[in-house]
Amino acid sequence: MTSHIYQRIGIVGNGRVACAMGLALAVHSAHPPCIWGRDKMRARNAAAIVGGHVVSNAAELMQRCDLVLLAVSDDAIASVAQTLSSSPCPSPAPFCIHLSGGSGVSVLDPLRAAGALTAAIHPVMTFTGDAAAEVTLMKGASFAITASEPAAIAQGRALVTLLGGVVEIVEEDRRPLYHAALSHAANHMVTLLVGATDALAAAGVQDPAALLAPLVRATLDNSLSKGSDALSGPLLRGDAQTIHHHLTALARACPDLLPAYRAMAQATLAQMERRGDRPVNHALHDLLD
Repeated sequence: MTSHIYQRIGIVGNGRVACAMGLALAVHSAHPPCIWGRDKMRARNAAAIVGGHVVSNAAELMQRCDLVLLAVSDDAIASVAQTLSSSPCPSPAPFCIHLSGGSGVSVLDPLRAAGALTAAIHPVMTFTGDAAAEVTLMKGASFAITASEPAAIAQGRALVTLLGGVVEIVEEDRRPLYHAALSHAANHMVTLLVGATDALAAAGVQDPAALLAPLVRATLDNSLSKGSDALSGPLLRGDAQTIHHHLTALARACPDLLPAYRAMAQATLAQMERRGDRPVNHALHDLLD
């Protein structure tokens, strides 16, 4: 039988992350979660997913809950924290966290000043809207915790453990760099693969995704295990003529892809030269500039 770690969970927000986190934590709450959001219809939908109910204001949320999750956009965290901090807090105040990757814990300072323990706890995964599946995916996923007090870190660790996740501590001043790295890996991968898929379609391939999938999956696995040693292809070989053909073909058939190809090729070439994998190849640099 699941033990109840929290009396009641409060969730500000009603999007994908709010629903997945609320559903994952609801089983650890003695009472159904409370949902508060500006869009009442979406809040009711989120409450139905997590098995909770909608509350009408911030004061009710703060009074009734011992864990409060801010699952809102980055730009809204500060104003929501200010609103919540203006409500009377019980003693002890609830543990208040936000789930954003880009912001540290200082954005929650109004709540900390009101007596709450605060932390930024970011699940390192993508949320697509299937809350039940995402509860399962959280098991084994990393969660980046940023907090300014040992007690808040301890509570954050306990929460991540409930979710089956792995804790990674990220300092406040490193949070933007941490999030930039994640965005570079995840968001730019989407852009890269969409561009490659479009180019394959222009080349007459009937099912570009099926053609790419084994190559991309193998490359991802090799990159994660071997780093730069996973690199192969014409840049590694110094094959300027092949790169010239690439650029000519892209300029003719997929000109929108050309800037991204040049930028990634230049970055790859620079990385190889820093590592000493190849001497500086002026012909390649001239082609790509």
